[in-house]
Amino acid sequence: MKDLLEKGAVLQRDKETYAIAPHLPAGLVSPDQLRKIADVADKYQVAAIKVTAAQRIAIVGLKEDDIDNAWEDLGMKPGAAIGLCVRSVKTCPGTTFCKRAFTDSVSIGLKLDERYHGMDMPNKLKIGVSGCPNSCSDNHTRDIGIMGTPKGWTVFVGGKGGTIPRLGDKLVMSIPDDKILELIDEIVSVYAKNATGKQRIGTYIDKIGFDNFKSMINLEKYIK
Repeated sequence: MKDLLEKGAVLQRDKETYAIAPHLPAGLVSPDQLRKIADVADKYQVAAIKVTAAQRIAIVGLKEDDIDNAWEDLGMKPGAAIGLCVRSVKTCPGTTFCKRAFTDSVSIGLKLDERYHGMDMPNKLKIGVSGCPNSCSDNHTRDIGIMGTPKGWTVFVGGKGGTIPRLGDKLVMSIPDDKILELIDEIVSVYAKNATGKQRIGTYIDKIGFDNFKSMINLEKYIK
């Protein structure tokens, strides 16, 4: 089972078939990649192709013996959909495409994805990057949420969904583009070094207190 998880294969409800989801940084996919996904789905007669809430495209209903060949045909890396690691960074269209956006969420999302995707953590870590307060990437319910405003990035920490949802705490506002990545680096480092017992960031914050968490990050150097 561990070997299958490393291949990004998730056992389905029927207890016989698996789903795989190629990694699509920032949720962007090329026509060639879409053709490959469709070709693999046809070749292995899968049950469904499913667009997921995490901006991945899952190929659902693969037989175990077909998983390696399917990945070879795709020529793509697995998306980090399972395990104690940084998941695919959820990213809205931002100023690259959207008329409502204030900030370039695609560029920042791609850089964060390149830095962190699949990195081991105390628990799963989800990052959302939204280019405006409409928050299309669910930044309020991500472990680290980044929201664009006319004055820069607002950063939230500790959000999550699940059976006991938690809204993220507003950590800081008005962070410029040239400092946002360094700030996220520091947040991730504090969490990775200090959280224990498979704590999510929100659980860790609730244990030590939000003020204590803030004091562990040098916020002054990131503010304009």
